[in-house]
Amino acid sequence: MHVLITGSGISGMSAAISLAEAGCRVTLVSPFISERAQSVMAAGGINAVLDETPGSDSTALHAEETLKGGCYIENKEAVRGLCEAAPDIVRWLDSIGVIFSRTQDGEIAQRPFGGQSRRRTAYAGDTTGKQIVTAMAQKCREYEIKGLIDRRTGLDFHSAIVKDGRCGGAVYTDRTGGELQSIYADALIMATGGMNRIFGKTTGSALCDGYAAGRLLSQGARLRNAEMIQYHPTTIETPNKRMLISEAARGEGGRLYYEKDGGRVYFMEDRFGEKGNLMPRDVVSRCMYECPSQVYLDISFLGERLIKERLGEIYKLCLEYLGLDVTKESIPVAPGVHFFMGGLRTDDDHMTDIDGLYAVGEGASKYHGANRLGGNSLLAALYSGRVAAGACMRRGEAPEKSFGDVSADILSDIRTDGDGPGPSQILTGLAGIMNTRLGIVRDEAGLRAGLAELDALSKEAERRRYDEGLSAYENYRIPYMLITARAIIMSALAREESRGAHFRSDFPDTRDEYCRCSLTSCSGGELSISFEDDRIRGDRQ
Repeated sequence: MHVLITGSGISGMSAAISLAEAGCRVTLVSPFISERAQSVMAAGGINAVLDETPGSDSTALHAEETLKGGCYIENKEAVRGLCEAAPDIVRWLDSIGVIFSRTQDGEIAQRPFGGQSRRRTAYAGDTTGKQIVTAMAQKCREYEIKGLIDRRTGLDFHSAIVKDGRCGGAVYTDRTGGELQSIYADALIMATGGMNRIFGKTTGSALCDGYAAGRLLSQGARLRNAEMIQYHPTTIETPNKRMLISEAARGEGGRLYYEKDGGRVYFMEDRFGEKGNLMPRDVVSRCMYECPSQVYLDISFLGERLIKERLGEIYKLCLEYLGLDVTKESIPVAPGVHFFMGGLRTDDDHMTDIDGLYAVGEGASKYHGANRLGGNSLLAALYSGRVAAGACMRRGEAPEKSFGDVSADILSDIRTDGDGPGPSQILTGLAGIMNTRLGIVRDEAGLRAGLAELDALSKEAERRRYDEGLSAYENYRIPYMLITARAIIMSALAREESRGAHFRSDFPDTRDEYCRCSLTSCSGGELSISFEDDRIRGDRQ
């Protein structure tokens, strides 16, 4: 069988390797090589219970803390599957050459991470994502040499090929000349990441722009938990993006504080005790939001040797962008958009509502519920790729169906001869709306104002100017990014409670009737919000 994969980060490569190992033919498509995927930015580590001796840790506890961190709206069986697979995944990574940090006994080292009661985050200094991408890319190349993986770069996703509710491949735009290319396959796996570009400056890659989510929503897939957006508490601003100060810094003992009357107020420790700095990310971000002045992260007391050995990327980053030596000075930090728990809705096999179309990694809403635990994103990326690959193999070759030449049907999406603002102006306006209306704290008035602002921006976008200097992708993505943005705001408006990463000042309490995942559907160009049946929620154990 032939499987087409869009996106060559960790989740896409995980699926590709699993399929190739079974002898399936894979086409792996992405704009750039894997080493430029967002996955390389993952710094802190990957969660797994590597020691289940009595009194140490257990996969059951890992699952319970994942469900608790996600505020119990996630499917508990899916979470258990994720956590039970974690030890095998980490040991497989070790076997293919990921250079994990080690204990004095030579075992894989593990550090504490937010929202977890045990040291279960395996790490490679603070470059875990880079190490995993490097090893997996090399593994992919073994199958490329064997002819099982056909890697194609320089292509942007344009559209799924869908007919009568079944997916038969995808259409891509060539970055060089703007031509459309159709690739047909028995199944399509989307590994396109989160929705960063909608918010402008985030900790993630602008290549993950929310276009695929809006496009596939309009083609019959649904979105899930679109309102659940994680703000990482410790980021710094640079000219082009927000840079992550990994949770590894607090895992190693870093302390948050603000200054008052000439002294330091360690507000997280004052409020939550000794482990206050490692509370879940939504809790830390909201506490920082309430602080009366600039918040700082201090790791200087850890010592130069430890910092350079375990937190070397943070040391280099702060020196380069802030001119700051973290071995001597504290880091000025602020929350920034970091991860999207929301994404394409999938079943337990990671298939979307469209037959033959799968979603994995951050592009799929799975496992994290209302808030993701640090260290679970890399795990979910690897696991979801494996699950989708297995489902594709069980499904087998798709029945014969002629999809015809679909390129003529979508050519009208590519150009516009309008005299309005250019794409960059529209995207800047979109980021402004989303950051203002979808911040750490939200309310009905702000969300409704955001919808009105999106309406006005959409009208401007209808007469947008085609900029010859940009690829066609810069132009046709805008309407679908606006659809994704509308879905996010509508979902936040529909959830009249506060839960995890979603905090409503007008509904500050958590309400039992919303212990469910939200769903966004599109019919005739109109969006509607509903909620999943609460029978699948992650009830307290």
